[in-house]
Amino acid sequence: MSDKSSSSNASAFNRRAFMAAVAGTAVAAPLTARAEGPAATPSVAQGPQLPVDLTLRVNGQNRQLSLDARTTVLDALRERLGLTGSKKGCDHGQCGACTVLIDGRRVLSCLTLALVAQGHEITTIEGLADGDKLHPMQQAFIDQDAFQCGYCTPGQIMSAVACVKEGHAKSDDDIREYMSGNICRCAAYPNIVAAIKQAAPEILKG
Repeated sequence: MSDKSSSSNASAFNRRAFMAAVAGTAVAAPLTARAEGPAATPSVAQGPQLPVDLTLRVNGQNRQLSLDARTTVLDALRERLGLTGSKKGCDHGQCGACTVLIDGRRVLSCLTLALVAQGHEITTIEGLADGDKLHPMQQAFIDQDAFQCGYCTPGQIMSAVACVKEGHAKSDDDIREYMSGNICRCAAYPNIVAAIKQAAPEILKG
């Protein structure tokens, strides 16, 4: 047999083998599918605009909400829970007016998704006072006249409380450094430093 004939026969065999294999697969696939049960329906991703049920623990209370998955902590607090003490300043995490505490740590609520905060303790400016008794930092801001327009004040106070508890209120320079993320357009900075120094001993004592 010539090389040309051998090549032709080999080619024909390969084509026949390939077609047989394909046919066998086509027959076997439905049988296998039937044996394994109905095919699973592909899951459809839920749109972020659809409401998601979640629970936020705010100032010691559990609050049930149904929110767009893209909702921030700030918008949940202000628009859904009526806690308007936290201010929307720049909405870009640059001014600090929206600062709240989550598990005791200061957080920019305009950049934090509500879904991420689920299961954690959120404290806002409304949750600092003990009934009619002001928190030491709130009282110090009043005593030291540490605000003018007051717009940034809630964020300043929340950040100041964290600053003290973090151990960064031991000197004026430390206070200025660790409060630098909170902007006061009225320039009440010296009075804010004085308020933090006044409140720090009582906060640390408690």
